[in-house]
Amino acid sequence: MKILVAGIGNVFLGDDGFGVEVARRLCRTAVPDGVRVADYGIRGMHLAHDLANSGYDLTIMIDSVDTGDPAGTVCVIELDPAGAPSAELLDAHGMQPDVVLGLVRLLGATPGRVLLVGCCPASLDHRIGLSPAVSVAVDTAADEVVALVREELSCAWASPAK
Repeated sequence: MKILVAGIGNVFLGDDGFGVEVARRLCRTAVPDGVRVADYGIRGMHLAHDLANSGYDLTIMIDSVDTGDPAGTVCVIELDPAGAPSAELLDAHGMQPDVVLGLVRLLGATPGRVLLVGCCPASLDHRIGLSPAVSVAVDTAADEVVALVREELSCAWASPAK
């Protein structure tokens, strides 16, 4: 089984850098065989090509997502690649998970199962650094990703260094 853990987001937009920070945290530990952790940042096109050409069975995207819950709330959402938007919604500067999946579909591929580990942002203003509530949620999200991988692979993966 092949699993991709993809941190996405823009570190210059405050809490939008959440996925990048979680990926960095996860990269500090030894990763089980078959698992790749990567910081994609704003390189959504690169992520789409990797999903279209690498045969991942499971992709776990990590990103900020506004669900209407309080800032710092972490959630897991199963994404439906078939329901992703089409080409007219593509914007190289705003590659949200659903848009990346739409691009994968346009490339003629179907990704495996896709989960989003998201965190509600407090601020997406132009600044570097996470808000206090979202910064605290980094550990929660990293632990959730580890638990999802453990469940999928039935293997041991050390908790990320904090």
